[in-house]
Amino acid sequence: MEAYCVKCKEKREIGSPEPTFTSSGTPATRGKCPVCDTGLYRMGKTPAHEGLEKPEVQRKALKKKPRKRKGKLVIVESPAKARTVGRILGKDYSVKASVGHVRDLLRSQLSVDVENDFTPKYRVPNEKRDVVKGLKADSAKATEVFIATDPDREGEAIAWHLIEAVEIEPELVKRVVFHEITKTAVEEAFQKPRIIDMDLVDAQQARRILDRLVGYNLSPLLWSKVRGRLSAGRVQSVALRMVVEREREIRGFIPQEYWTIDAGFVNHQKPPDFKARLTRWDGAKAEITSEGEVKELVEDIEEADYRVVGVKHGQRIRKPVAPFTTSTMQQAASRRFNYTARKTMAIAQQLYEGLDVGEGDSYGLITYMRTDSTQVSNEAIRDVRQFIEKRFGKEFLPGNPVIYRTRARSAQEAHEAIRPTSVSRTPERIKSYLSADQFKLYDLIWRRFVASQMKPAEYDTLAIEIEGISTDHQYLFKVSASAMRFPGFLEVYGEREKQSKNGDNGGNGLTSTLEQLPELVEGDSLDLTGVFPDQHFTKHPPRYSDASLIKAMEEHGIGRPSTYAPTISTLRQRGYVTREKRRLHPTEIGEVVTDLLVEHFSDVIDITFTAKMEGSLDEIASGKREWVEVIREFYQPFSEELASAVENMPEIKAEPELLDRPCPECGKLLLIRHGRYGKFIGCSDFPTCRHTEPWLEKIGISCPDDGGDLVERRTRKGRVFYGCSNYPECQFTSWKRPLKIPCPTCNGLLVAENRDQAVCKSCDSKFERSELPQSEDDSA
Repeated sequence: MEAYCVKCKEKREIGSPEPTFTSSGTPATRGKCPVCDTGLYRMGKTPAHEGLEKPEVQRKALKKKPRKRKGKLVIVESPAKARTVGRILGKDYSVKASVGHVRDLLRSQLSVDVENDFTPKYRVPNEKRDVVKGLKADSAKATEVFIATDPDREGEAIAWHLIEAVEIEPELVKRVVFHEITKTAVEEAFQKPRIIDMDLVDAQQARRILDRLVGYNLSPLLWSKVRGRLSAGRVQSVALRMVVEREREIRGFIPQEYWTIDAGFVNHQKPPDFKARLTRWDGAKAEITSEGEVKELVEDIEEADYRVVGVKHGQRIRKPVAPFTTSTMQQAASRRFNYTARKTMAIAQQLYEGLDVGEGDSYGLITYMRTDSTQVSNEAIRDVRQFIEKRFGKEFLPGNPVIYRTRARSAQEAHEAIRPTSVSRTPERIKSYLSADQFKLYDLIWRRFVASQMKPAEYDTLAIEIEGISTDHQYLFKVSASAMRFPGFLEVYGEREKQSKNGDNGGNGLTSTLEQLPELVEGDSLDLTGVFPDQHFTKHPPRYSDASLIKAMEEHGIGRPSTYAPTISTLRQRGYVTREKRRLHPTEIGEVVTDLLVEHFSDVIDITFTAKMEGSLDEIASGKREWVEVIREFYQPFSEELASAVENMPEIKAEPELLDRPCPECGKLLLIRHGRYGKFIGCSDFPTCRHTEPWLEKIGISCPDDGGDLVERRTRKGRVFYGCSNYPECQFTSWKRPLKIPCPTCNGLLVAENRDQAVCKSCDSKFERSELPQSEDDSA
């Protein structure tokens, strides 16, 4: 065995070799240089080491150099929120954004160990690794780490995942929560930090695991039984069931005929003449169901004598409504601006996170927008009452603050309603700093909040009852009227009162204005001026809109504020529903999936069961139940239903729809396929031939530029527009739906400007749609 001799400067055979071990237990050989007697040493195990006892290694603890820490780190979710919070806190704090979740269940697998207490398997997604690496470096330098994620269960879960993924020392972590991003609220929150609320984390974790167990088991089942790229979800599938069942209720609806009879009356000494409605006939409610009955009654009514038997003057009030919750805000934005729930929440997020409105810095303009509470802080109530007295006068201010009771079954999430962070920041004052959409939503939130603390509107009312007596029958006609005496909250937040066509308010008589009724007294005689029967048919319940579906989900206790918008978006993205004229229509595949799930998973997509599960999640959040117990109760029967469905659910795979034209690449027939973004045209020889074409929905109108077919298209975000089928050769597009009727002025293409008007794309002439000849499609 040779070793290098440092004195001879070359390798020499080791003299008197002796096997040994280093202090770390590594085998080596020591000896002498046979030429100069210098000690030689060589690492490595030799046969001479066999049988020798390896020395016990005593490892010395490495002394870590203490890290030099300086400054305070704050972690929030979004860069916009980070900028706003950073300006408020100043240079002593470094504010970083996690850009949402930094850890989640693996996308490629179930990631839930059902055999081991449903232990979740989390990982940092590839796209978040740099973010986590940066936060690790920042937290290693900080003396304190404040996690200021959103004040709800999801925000609490993000905070916990941050601690785990970034590996922050627990003693450094402080959790801060604020419901508005203002200087006062943020500074107060940092003065009162707390620890992570693991009950809230467990509730959110349980929701995530439940949704994964349902989605990752039912979706593959649908792929095998129906077609690929379908999905099912614990809340999503219940919402779809509601849409489908409403559609079937509409299809099965049989209109019932009914008639109303109005009569004209006059007292020549007390004009004007007026109309009243028949409400009772021989002491019973007037229910008239056939034209034959009407003819007999009209003849008899014309022969009767009439007198006033009741004149009642009174008052009524109309109370303001509570400040917005997530649900009511989405409903109001849909009703007033035709915003989708998703769009409303995106705009609200911008207003919450902070905008510069000419005050030097960015501040949050509204409180946290995911909430089902109507509670308002005492400071906010004090400020708005002072504002109302100064702006509108003391007569608009109630004696005591108005307190609203939360209507949600189990309100949680944020602790306040959605309101402006400063009532003095009026919409007109900051309008120039906001986009059109931001201004509309802020104005709506501001007005709703201010109105909620104002006095009710007051009305003077008048009700007149008229008795008619003929030879055979006795009749009672009624008419009522009202006039606003004091506007109250309507000075700020006015909506039209619900009143059906022709003043019909549900069969309790006609509603008029006070000016339309004469000053009658009991006993006055009246002359009949005419009888006006009108035929009606009962109407089916309306299809759900975004707003009404959200309202129904909230009333049934399905989902939570953070889930309403994503649920509706998923239904549309999966092709289960379409939105036509603001109403949700189930597609054929939506109905097929619903029927299969109802038959084989009756509990999972049952409204009552789903609401009960939400209640269980609330109990986890309040510390009353353990999350593993709740999931186990759900999973046992669910797994049995799943096993049964795998065996017994029928396959309902649609046959491919062949098109009567060949593939331009290989000559085989083309067919209609279904993909992630809906229908498309593909080659029947796939995967050998991969030719594809977009599926174009023709609307039956020719392109004004080249005469091609106009088709309905969608942007990547799902917004509908109209273009020429000859694109890209023809570049014609329109966001507004083309109408089949040509322009009366130039014969050009008319498009729907809004519900009431049409405009010509060629000459810009505008027309009232009601005055144009209407095709069935255009009038819908």
